Amino acid sequence: MPEEIFGEGFPFSPRAEILRFEEIVRLARLFARLGTEKLRLTGGEPLLRAQLPRLVAELAAIPGVRDIALTTNAVLLPRHAQALREAGLHRVTVSLDAIDRDAFLRMSGGRSEPEQVFDGIAAAESAGLTPIKINAVVRRGANDDEVVRIARRFRGTGHIVRFIEYMDVGTTNAWDPAEVVPAAEILERIGSEFPIEPIAPNYPGEVARRYRYADGAGEIGLIASVTQPFCGGCTRARISADGHLFTCLFAGEGRDLRTPLREGASDEALLERIVGTWQRRSDRYSEERAVRAPARALRRVEMFQIGG
Repeated sequence: MPEEIFGEGFPFSPRAEILRFEEIVRLARLFARLGTEKLRLTGGEPLLRAQLPRLVAELAAIPGVRDIALTTNAVLLPRHAQALREAGLHRVTVSLDAIDRDAFLRMSGGRSEPEQVFDGIAAAESAGLTPIKINAVVRRGANDDEVVRIARRFRGTGHIVRFIEYMDVGTTNAWDPAEVVPAAEILERIGSEFPIEPIAPNYPGEVARRYRYADGAGEIGLIASVTQPFCGGCTRARISADGHLFTCLFAGEGRDLRTPLREGASDEALLERIVGTWQRRSDRYSEERAVRAPARALRRVEMFQIGG
């Protein structure tokens, strides 16, 4: 969250506007009834939520849910990894945009150190939250010289680095298409150092294109939402902390689920609202961006509100 916008004195949402655990679990149960098998806790930083292992345990008990993941900056993982694993968390994705300290501080806002992230990764590995995925957003002129270093650091560890093209999520990151490092260029940089070859996706709708090292030292992924949009295969729905359903990472607004939840709506009424929203979706922002310049004036939900 850009500190120049969301700094001291910014009026953050009152606690009463945030979904309670029982409301999150109820919505998750409804999505599971519709066939959802995978849940991800993201943010913002989800480890800041008090009693998070209790929520994980309740989600893990939902019939049909077979995979629960968490996206985190990893700083608090040494404190919570074991409890989360015991509660039923299966794996974690760690955000790490640079290994060099100066580049890391530039990308992260200067509130932690890369060694704290490595300690968090080690804690997750020790707790059995594997395989660990490492997400690295690549921005030209900020950290693109870190690509090969990051790949080298995690080769042979069993962890999977996913390099992500810098996207215009929200409207506060001053996105400039000139700062996008295309996935093809990232692939070329890594391939010139370590020979790689493509491999098949793990499941339909997987957003990362997978590649493995020719010498068997593991794999990487490339998420190319800017240069190779995948809107047509997207199967992801997102619920914000204040209870709005979003069907696209680049949406301008979501469908309110919190109000009917708190006004006593039945499960059937909520299911109808969810299904209707999903069936009417026509989100194609990434594909549209590829053929025309995005409208900067249009409001889009911020990444910290709905995660990746």
